[in-house]
Amino acid sequence: MARNDFASQTLCPVARAESIAGDIWTVLVLRELFMGTHRFDEIQAMTGATPQMVAARLKNLESEGLVERQRYNERPARYEYHLTDKGRDFWPVLMALRAWGEKWCRLPGEDRAVEYLHTSCGHSAGLGPVCDYCGELLRREELGATFSTATAAERETRRTASRARKQRGSA
Repeated sequence: MARNDFASQTLCPVARAESIAGDIWTVLVLRELFMGTHRFDEIQAMTGATPQMVAARLKNLESEGLVERQRYNERPARYEYHLTDKGRDFWPVLMALRAWGEKWCRLPGEDRAVEYLHTSCGHSAGLGPVCDYCGELLRREELGATFSTATAAERETRRTASRARKQRGSA
């Protein structure tokens, strides 16, 4: 998934950024890394992508310098995936997508998927980029996340289905 020809032939920063993170699976992989999901199987389960799609996105994010692999098991070799400084700098982009999606894509009656607590002031952060309560710029390390009931249930369903697939595969 190397940058496309157009992105390499333009000075446009939007085109260049889009060539790296411009598909849903890449953005969802990044979302999971920001949520603290670091292992391949967990990323795959939480995104709903196929193993091949997750592998391709992680490989591309690693080659672009947004993600680094860290070995956590020698035999067999197994890795966790962690954001680099460049990857962590994607946070405001993800938060902007979240804010737009919460405003324009949520169905009537749905709660926000994730509520963030701004730990600096102890109040709900809102949708950003600044805290609804204190007005400070929201930083990832100063936010605590709480999933809505429906989102928590969706994530648990994905986790359970992933475990069941693994057990069927090892049987």
